[in-house]
Amino acid sequence: MLRSVGQTRVTGSGEDPRATELRAAVSRLRRELAGYPAEFGDRVIAEDELAVLAAMVASGDPEIPRMRSSLLLIAGAIGSVSALAPALMDVRNAVDLFGAVPPQRRL
Repeated sequence: MLRSVGQTRVTGSGEDPRATELRAAVSRLRRELAGYPAEFGDRVIAEDELAVLAAMVASGDPEIPRMRSSLLLIAGAIGSVSALAPALMDVRNAVDLFGAVPPQRRL
């Protein structure tokens, strides 16, 4: 798996390796969340935000601030479920590959 910022595209694939990493991490967490037997109140929030991340990757135009917002909502929704922590960390690492949120201008 890719773990550093600025890596180049794989020859012939045409896809940004960061997007590949994020797609795989989101897919894994979605599968693990679907297979998690216990219900918890914020499960729908986590599922919705994972769908948002998947859609951004599929569109090829992920917005870093929105990705980070989705990540925070997902972490808040499932953060106390220790069984999902490794998959959640993979999503976080994949979002981090896209870099930091640009600073906002002060008016």
